[in-house]
Amino acid sequence: MPARSKSKPASKISGPLLRRMRRVKLFLCDVDGVLTDASVFIGAGIEIKRFHIQDGLGLRLLQKNGIRVGWVSNRPSTATTERATELKVDFLYQDKTSKVDAVETILREARVQWDEVCYVGDDVVDLGVLRRAGLAVSVANGIEEARRQAHYVTRAEGGHGAVREIVTLLLKAQGKWNKIVREYSS
Repeated sequence: MPARSKSKPASKISGPLLRRMRRVKLFLCDVDGVLTDASVFIGAGIEIKRFHIQDGLGLRLLQKNGIRVGWVSNRPSTATTERATELKVDFLYQDKTSKVDAVETILREARVQWDEVCYVGDDVVDLGVLRRAGLAVSVANGIEEARRQAHYVTRAEGGHGAVREIVTLLLKAQGKWNKIVREYSS
């Protein structure tokens, strides 16, 4: 099993982890517990979820810089669909089927290989994808098995900027971050 890195700043990332980050062409993640804090509010016929705004901007920055984005959830949700539509997420799978099967469908559509995928998960339903992904990431509050499977564990918890954390590291590893900062600084 490859060496795992736990919550290191970008300047301290190991060579093998940096190589994994540089290969990423497709960013996939779970929704509940990764993009949200795993809370779901249901009542009066509606469902509400809380998404972290910086995660959303981070995903748009990935897309703007040539990395496609997808969400894979075992829990269909109109709130998830609305947020995915707002962010123009490239791939959205919400089905109670195998996440590995869902990701393999995305890989065929995107024409990428497993080693070009970054996947962020937090729970047992993510373990199969984490085991296969070229860059496996667990959020800080992911279950022990997800954290053990991950090449990188975020400092931030799910729904609290964990996705943005890994997005920023990816963009830095691929030499795209400074251009983004210059663009928004002018």
